[in-house]
Amino acid sequence: MRSLATAPRLLATALAAVALLLLGAPSAAAHASLSGSDPEDGAVVPQAPAEVRLTFTEEVAVSAESVRVLDPDGNRADPGAAPGRVPGEGFTYAVPLLDGLGDGTYTVVWQVVSADSHPISGAFTFSIGAASERAAEVTVPEPGGGTVGLLYDTARYAAYTGFLLLLGGSVFVLACWPAAARVRVVQRLVVTGWSILTAATIALLWLRHPYTTGGGPADAASLSGLQAVLETKTGTALASRLILLAAAGLFIAVLFGTYARLNSAGTGAPGRGDEKGDATAARRRDLRFGLVAGGGILAIGIAATWSLSEHASTGPQRALAVPADLLHLLAVAVWLGGLATLLLLLRRTRPVPGEAVRRFSALAFGSVLVLAATGLYQSWRQVRSWEGLTGTEYGTLLLLKTGLVALLLAVAWLSRRWTARLADGSRPAQPDPDTEPADADPDGDADGDADAGGGGGAVAVTPERAAQLARQQAAVREARRRKVLAADPVRAGLRRSVRTEALIAVVVLAVTTVLTGTAPARTETAGPDGNPPSAAGPAGDSPAAGLSLSYWAYFDTGGPDGAGNARIELDSAAAGDNGLLVAFTDESGEPLRVAEVRAAFTLPAEEVGPLRHAAERSAEAGPETWTVEELVLPRPGEWELDLTIRTSEIDQVTVTLTFPLG
Repeated sequence: MRSLATAPRLLATALAAVALLLLGAPSAAAHASLSGSDPEDGAVVPQAPAEVRLTFTEEVAVSAESVRVLDPDGNRADPGAAPGRVPGEGFTYAVPLLDGLGDGTYTVVWQVVSADSHPISGAFTFSIGAASERAAEVTVPEPGGGTVGLLYDTARYAAYTGFLLLLGGSVFVLACWPAAARVRVVQRLVVTGWSILTAATIALLWLRHPYTTGGGPADAASLSGLQAVLETKTGTALASRLILLAAAGLFIAVLFGTYARLNSAGTGAPGRGDEKGDATAARRRDLRFGLVAGGGILAIGIAATWSLSEHASTGPQRALAVPADLLHLLAVAVWLGGLATLLLLLRRTRPVPGEAVRRFSALAFGSVLVLAATGLYQSWRQVRSWEGLTGTEYGTLLLLKTGLVALLLAVAWLSRRWTARLADGSRPAQPDPDTEPADADPDGDADGDADAGGGGGAVAVTPERAAQLARQQAAVREARRRKVLAADPVRAGLRRSVRTEALIAVVVLAVTTVLTGTAPARTETAGPDGNPPSAAGPAGDSPAAGLSLSYWAYFDTGGPDGAGNARIELDSAAAGDNGLLVAFTDESGEPLRVAEVRAAFTLPAEEVGPLRHAAERSAEAGPETWTVEELVLPRPGEWELDLTIRTSEIDQVTVTLTFPLG
């Protein structure tokens, strides 16, 4: 059996694997990309356009410095305002240009943050009249890379680790072994988790500005940059996490203060006339209920700071994806954080009650079921195809994570077998060397000093001798520990399997951290046209050219066979009586069956609406065609149509387009 002294080496190996993954990972891959521009890259236009438009595959966050248009001399050709989103054009953003621009080559430098918090940047050129001999010399920043990128990714990994230790250790105490609240190693584990998560969150807040702008570590000290970060979705999530962690600090104080003392106080025999014992037991139950309720709210809130700002907050089925991601984070924290707690307890020679191990085994099994269900859903949502699984970096990392989790489950199955033997009650009690004096004299001298020289007087021990005595005492304690563990093969076997689980879990956590910084496969395998979900545009030569208004809209509800095109037609381009017709086809042009269609019309300029209508399937108008009859749009102006398309009980999306009425 391996000595406990090998634990630091095993931990060092695991940390080396984590470092390799982090250092070998690319800078945070964008989860949105530029799919088109107007003017296009390299285009030559006869006269200066009124604005420059950029179209992305997903929603992005923009600021005043997100898009810069530079003339051939490098001067700004735009007023320096934040780009505005173009209504009815999907994820298209426009920046106006100054009047009186001369001929020559203009450079557009853009830098935005995708909706799931990852920064992207790039540049392109276009020319007015003719290309000039020179163009602005620009350096496109690389957001998310370099030293800042490594520090940011490290802080993200640390934040996940802290959350696992904080939540997993607390749940182990409340659900598996309340007496563990008095154990020093458990207290240190939970407090360490809270400290790591708090420090990592503060670091993420300060590093966020240079991370998204491509700056250096010194830029983290910018107060204006911090203020700008706090105004973003990610900044709000990180600040909210700090507030929740302040409340979590109070939770920890009560858990390891009042609750620990109540579990160490004598309870007498409740229900047998011991009023003091009954009162203590009742108080302990009430306090435990409060800790479970309050701690549960805090855990959900902290987990939500990830779910509402990263992968789950973008893409299809957000209403289902965010709760699924919350459950996934909570389940992995309960499982792996509890595993770390159990590992520390098993390293002590003082036995852990078999009932506590059995309870954790049941809790871990339930967490694994939740992880399996939510993990499969999230994987399907982000991959969506065999090509996405086998032909993208995201898919490769996902397969690696799946293999590691399968290995982890195999080891966990062995742990459950040891747990069953530990809890069967048939094993004899084992000696507990922790009850022996820790400072027993390793030399066997009654006075504890072999060099006293007799005479009965106290002789000062030299530093060299003190160090030798300390080493001898440690060796005696280690020998005693080995003896106890050797006499208890079941507990030793459980300790080995749990240690293996913990090491694999460290690598799984590292792969997960890299995975969250990698573009989802669904965006890498998007069609070459770059059309974003819910992007709508004029249909051009549509089959119903005789109607007054006609549009095409691409949509994806996120479900099986949930992607396709909608042909949207309005009877009239004038205010008053109207009618709506929507025909659905899949990506190959065949009719696509949908379950429900709802339309809501709004005139924002005059605060009219929304005027809501439920469309009905019309077999006469064509296959998979839905209509709204007796539609009245009372005022002229720029109207907005929110078209909600549902393809199953849970899969739906809303397409938005803007159309004029005279």
